[in-house]
Amino acid sequence: MSCVSKAIGLAKKVKHSFDVIIKASTPVYLSSVRRIERVATDEKICAMTFDDGPFGLPANPDKESKPLTLLLAETLEKYGAKGTFDVIGDTSGNYPDSAGKEGTAKWGGIAYDHYPDINRDSFGGCKNQPQLLRRLIDGGHEITNHTYSHVLFGKKPIIYGARVTHKGIDDVIADLMRLHSLLYDEYGYEMKLSRPPHYVDKISGGFSSYDAYAACGYQYMAASFDGAGWLPKKSYDDEVLAMTEPVKSKLETDENFFCGQIIFQKDGCNMLRRTPVADGLGAQLKLLTDKGYKIVSVSELIENSPFADIKPSDELFCYAKKALENGFDICYRDNTVRKNEILTRGEAVMMLYGKEGDGERLSLIKDKRNVAKDVKFSHPYSGAMKLALENLAISKIENRFKADMPIGDGDFSKLLSVYFNKDITLSFGEITHGEAIKIIAEQI
Repeated sequence: MSCVSKAIGLAKKVKHSFDVIIKASTPVYLSSVRRIERVATDEKICAMTFDDGPFGLPANPDKESKPLTLLLAETLEKYGAKGTFDVIGDTSGNYPDSAGKEGTAKWGGIAYDHYPDINRDSFGGCKNQPQLLRRLIDGGHEITNHTYSHVLFGKKPIIYGARVTHKGIDDVIADLMRLHSLLYDEYGYEMKLSRPPHYVDKISGGFSSYDAYAACGYQYMAASFDGAGWLPKKSYDDEVLAMTEPVKSKLETDENFFCGQIIFQKDGCNMLRRTPVADGLGAQLKLLTDKGYKIVSVSELIENSPFADIKPSDELFCYAKKALENGFDICYRDNTVRKNEILTRGEAVMMLYGKEGDGERLSLIKDKRNVAKDVKFSHPYSGAMKLALENLAISKIENRFKADMPIGDGDFSKLLSVYFNKDITLSFGEITHGEAIKIIAEQI
């Protein structure tokens, strides 16, 4: 089985390298939805996230005869830690289906995922395990939305080419909101974060997870460090070691390594139906707390420091946090502020009209209506541009928007004056992101 493990690990590394190359050549846009992997802070705080639960079966090997999710909650609480449980609703509707080969990514189903295992769906998910969900909420742990059915948002040919996917964005939103409603209606709990099943972002019709999350009012919860409990090894002891040794090594090299990190864990079994997280989590928590770390929920981590590139000690931090909390789209999708970048026309309208423009953009894509000669309906700023133009806050240049052109102080003054309904005159020449954010925060 070590050969399978190595093959899976190699495939992940190849995919990561490919993703890095693609990411480096892909433009990043301001967005109302930020992909939060880690935050910039000097404090020894980090977050633990657990996907795919609640898990009503005992750990494997079973040592305490209690549900795995309860065991994880108790382990966290022993160290004064709060977990973030990225839960599902119920996978029993994902049939007909059959199991794939054990030790592979399709172990729990070929066409769909089944949690905690195929033909044992009733032991997993919020719908079937209300007592475990209530225990997590009562324990002060955070609950986030991993979708109701754990169906892929779109195609992922390399690993899950045989998987059934959602047909479009309306299906994705409906699946997310089905779980959201269950938590809110039955527990009075409102989720704020979500992680897509298997990190698949593309949705048919030209949409993505960012569009779905904008419609649901979610932020995108990612992770910056892999807890490694999902990957099969030769033995259970090897799997536990694979969880603990990387944490130990990183702390020995730099004890501040985990400051602001979000750690990925599994509230479930690995591809060999074993649960190394049952023992590995406690060992990881001891290593971290011995170095002075506090393990908090992802929302608490974000409240402490929302951004990936400016810390609370930065002079811009208070302005940026104020603008963000008041609904202005000052961050890029990768959760950076990039305070020294020169502000463009497209970015200027997105900072102000972005959140309001999310719904407009969905309509533009569905209707295939362009905003200008040089702005297609699918442009990330199309909705904001449409609103800014309709409000006469900015004008086209020769029937083009010229989104990538730096915005002058005159045009930015007009944009601000219309948006805030008062006279605002600037004399900056070209404006940096940091300067724009400070000005916006001062108008609130």
